[in-house]
Amino acid sequence: MTTSTHTSAYERRLKMVEDVLTGRTELDGKAARDLAVHVLRALDHIPERVR
Repeated sequence: MTTSTHTSAYERRLKMVEDVLTGRTELDGKAARDLAVHVLRALDHIPERVR
């Protein structure tokens, strides 16, 4: 039996930012994920018309 897992759009975006941070900095996984959460939170609070 196969099980399918659903990944939310937020989780996909979070993983993308985390991957960029770990690839471009010396941050480890936990620090990169914590920073990615803050980055996405900041981006999500920019009004759409400004982005």
